[in-house]
Amino acid sequence: MTSAAERPFLFLDVDGPLIPFGSSSDPLPAPASGFHPSLDEGNPLLARLDPGLGPRLMALGCHLVWASTWMEEANEVVAPRLGLPRLPVVEWPDICADDSPHGLHWKTRRLVEWADRRPFIWVDDEISTMDRLWVAAQHPGPSLLHRVAPTRGLVDADFRALTDWLRTAAPS
Repeated sequence: MTSAAERPFLFLDVDGPLIPFGSSSDPLPAPASGFHPSLDEGNPLLARLDPGLGPRLMALGCHLVWASTWMEEANEVVAPRLGLPRLPVVEWPDICADDSPHGLHWKTRRLVEWADRRPFIWVDDEISTMDRLWVAAQHPGPSLLHRVAPTRGLVDADFRALTDWLRTAAPS
């Protein structure tokens, strides 16, 4: 039985996985009610957030963590639209000082440090083969680097992949 402290982290990127880019011809859904208009005016793509994602993410039973350049703004703008509580936020190092191998995403090292040997899932639209190879070599615990198609965001097939991995790598 996995205790709450041993539950995997689920590192969430915002742009792409939660706010799909789609094409310019894709219709934007109607904005959710109850949100401050000034927040909506700054980023018209916020209307693409699917409020149904929040409950689905929470149901996975992971420790959700923002792993996005949105940083704390994800708690202020994105979380309320998804019905999520305030989540921890990964603080990013100065990427100019990074001596990572060529092709390694600038987030990868920091996420492995944050996980600190615990199981984790990273949901992003920029994960590469280099990231997978590096994590496999540097992280002793189970990990799933799940690349989401940025044009559609998180969809049923993605949730199936996350659930299947959790069932085998981090059973509750």
